[in-house]
Amino acid sequence: MERSIPGHHLVYGILKDYLTGEELPDTDDERVRQDLEKMMVEEKGFAGQDLEPRLTIETTFNKIFVRSIIDLTASVAGKRLFVLRYGPGSLVTREKPALAAARVLDKQYCIPLAVVTNGRDAELLETATGKVLATGMEAIPDRERAVKLIEEYSCRPPVDEAQRERTLRVLNAFDLEVCCRGDSCNLP
Repeated sequence: MERSIPGHHLVYGILKDYLTGEELPDTDDERVRQDLEKMMVEEKGFAGQDLEPRLTIETTFNKIFVRSIIDLTASVAGKRLFVLRYGPGSLVTREKPALAAARVLDKQYCIPLAVVTNGRDAELLETATGKVLATGMEAIPDRERAVKLIEEYSCRPPVDEAQRERTLRVLNAFDLEVCCRGDSCNLP
C-alpha cells in the first residue's frame, strides 16, 4: 500500500518502532529514524531503556503552534546525556534547534550534548557553547564513551525563564513545518 499526503511525504504503509513497537507511518524519513534507533542499540551498545524516542516540546508564539519532536534522547546513569535530531540535508541548519531542544527539554537541567544527523553524517555539539566536538557518524557516542562524557560534561542548571522563552522561540521558528505549497503540514 502506497499513498501520498498531498505535497508532502510518500507513505508506504505502517511500520513498527524498533524501540517501542508502536505503529508509525512508513515514510523514507521514518525508515532512517528506525535505522538510527537500531544502530544505537545494536552497534552503539545502549539498552533500550536508555533511549527515549519522540519526546516533544510544544510551543505557541504569534498564534503559531509547533510540536518539536526530539527523535531520540540518550541517558546514562539515569541522566539525559544527549538529544539526537534527524533531518535530511545540511547539518548546520539543524544545529540551533537541536541545541535549543537540549537546553529546554528537561526542566531539571540542561542536557549537556546534542547530536544532529542526516543519516549519513553527524555532529556532536556541546549544549553550553554550541561548539562542534566531533563530526561523522562515529561522533555519535557509544555507550562506553557516553559513560565518560556524562562525567566530563555535567548537567548545568536549567535556563532562567527569560532564556527559556527565547530558546522556545528558536524551536518554534525552526521546527515549523511548511510544505512546498507554503502551508503548514499536518500528517494524519
